[in-house]
Amino acid sequence: MSKVSVIIPVYNVEKYLRECLDSVVNQTFKDIEIICVNDGSTDNSLDILREYEKKDNRIKVISKHNSGYGATMNIGLETATGEYIGIVESDDFVEPNMFETLYNIAKENNLDLVRCQYYLYKSSDNSNELFDNTWVLMNKVYCPLDVNTPFMQAPAIWCNLIKRDMIFDNNIRFLETPGASYQDTSFAFKLYVCAKRFMMIDNAFLHYRTDNENSSVNSASKANFVLTEYAEIKRFAKEHNVYNKLRFLIPKIRYGCYRWNHERLVRKLKFPFLLNMSKEYFIDFIQGNINKSLFTKKEFKRIFIISFLPWLYMYRRSL
Repeated sequence: MSKVSVIIPVYNVEKYLRECLDSVVNQTFKDIEIICVNDGSTDNSLDILREYEKKDNRIKVISKHNSGYGATMNIGLETATGEYIGIVESDDFVEPNMFETLYNIAKENNLDLVRCQYYLYKSSDNSNELFDNTWVLMNKVYCPLDVNTPFMQAPAIWCNLIKRDMIFDNNIRFLETPGASYQDTSFAFKLYVCAKRFMMIDNAFLHYRTDNENSSVNSASKANFVLTEYAEIKRFAKEHNVYNKLRFLIPKIRYGCYRWNHERLVRKLKFPFLLNMSKEYFIDFIQGNINKSLFTKKEFKRIFIISFLPWLYMYRRSL
């Protein structure tokens, strides 16, 4: 058993794959296994993976028919044997000391989950911009159920090192919806629900590529799968008896995700998505799940109009 398992999901990413693999293979922390799960790539990604597998016995390549990001990641989780599990997306790359630093901090503090900062990286000009998460409590051990700021971050599951026992003891898995369809949304939420000892550190180790034209964030074809993720969030919270504790927080974090998704949709998909959003927030208002103090004045105004007058929101862009 390795101390750290690194899962790399791969789908048609030959352009960036070598840079990703080199960054993981050359970690200062050597006691790792590298699990590459090829999700039916139709380019040369599998050939590249096999090439690296021959050179490094820590690399294990699993190749399967295309079944989507969630199914791919679940296979990676089931295969992982490490004490802790990390995830690196195959179009990103990491600093050489990422896993050594995260593992040492996790062990020293007996953490269930440790998370680092990350850079927004552009291939076009080789630029890095530190993503601002300074509003999250950092460099202290706490439970996210008691201090909720971790829930309000972007999922960014590739910034985490996760205790394997926590994943399996709580049956934490990805939804197996088609393609790459927001499956990290509910997965990240589940991690924060179950982590009793969490720390976010202020070091940045991962370079998140923002200009991959094939990235799922540039696709609007599966817009409604984000609704499925939030249905799963509510189900998981109820199953773990924390829904009443989080019933005001869930509409808050859902708002940012839904609004971002709505803004990027092509016009013909905007209103159908908005109606689904309206239905969910209408129910939240009726059930008393909207805590006005968690929103800015402008956010609350938008949510109220979306809930009761969605057609007005659609055509009054000044809102």
